[in-house]
Amino acid sequence: MRLTLAILMVAVATASAAQTTDRFPTLKPDQLTIDQKKLVETLMAGPRGGDTGPEAVTRMLARGPFNAWLRSPDLGDRLQKVGEYIRYNTSLPLRLNEFAILIAAREWTSQYEWYAHHPLAMKAGLDAKISADLALGRRPANMKEDEAAVYEFCIQLHRNKKIDDATYRRAVALFGEKGVMDLIGVTGYYTLVSMTISVAEVSVPPGAQNPLKPVD
Repeated sequence: MRLTLAILMVAVATASAAQTTDRFPTLKPDQLTIDQKKLVETLMAGPRGGDTGPEAVTRMLARGPFNAWLRSPDLGDRLQKVGEYIRYNTSLPLRLNEFAILIAAREWTSQYEWYAHHPLAMKAGLDAKISADLALGRRPANMKEDEAAVYEFCIQLHRNKKIDDATYRRAVALFGEKGVMDLIGVTGYYTLVSMTISVAEVSVPPGAQNPLKPVD
């Protein structure tokens, strides 16, 4: 279902009022190009959208990377398609996919990314003790075999910029070559999301606490 212009105008105006930073301020309705409107409609018509009312669009635009991506709507559309695969069509179990996202959030101290995905990781079955250790910058204790493989792979990729042979072989044995590629994809995509959120200075909603502390 295509988002009506009236709903879009109300939603963008509301999101603009909620914007707390002067970096990538939410565009006013009369500033949106045709391509920008199409990107918003595409986002709301996909699995991230669901409800097409003004409040849903406001949440979409005021948080996360999407408002910033409107500045380059062609790029933004290509990125959101990658993100749609990463979130909804990956070959990795959801618990492991969300774990990899939390690792990216921790490595970038991305408060909003952690805020948005921690509940999803808990719902997917990740042990809360694992996320608590990760939030503190510790290697989580008592991980399952597949969780430990994801942790080692992602940490090496983030910090060493390469994967040793043993870690690679372990990941392939557990997830297959497709799974390894999807693990690289989720790590890279959420690094980009973290970069966008950092530059745009996207914060957690008013009243929410920043869940991550800087780690030396």
